[in-house]
Amino acid sequence: MANITYDELFGAVLTLPPLYRAMLAEHLLNSLDAVDPQVELAWGTEITNRIEAIDAGKVALIPADQVFQKLRNR
Repeated sequence: MANITYDELFGAVLTLPPLYRAMLAEHLLNSLDAVDPQVELAWGTEITNRIEAIDAGKVALIPADQVFQKLRNR
């Protein structure tokens, strides 16, 4: 790869259409994640369990605006 500065690269990337910039950003972020298959499996299980609990009515959902208001009031 030719010697290119960060500013040159960033400037070039900004000329891309928004969709391509988003795709590039996603790829860059994914390249930072060291994916541990056991962690991914555990999160998948947790997500499934939470969805099932919601569907079964075992948990009470709180609207986001109420949660944010409570946080603002702290």
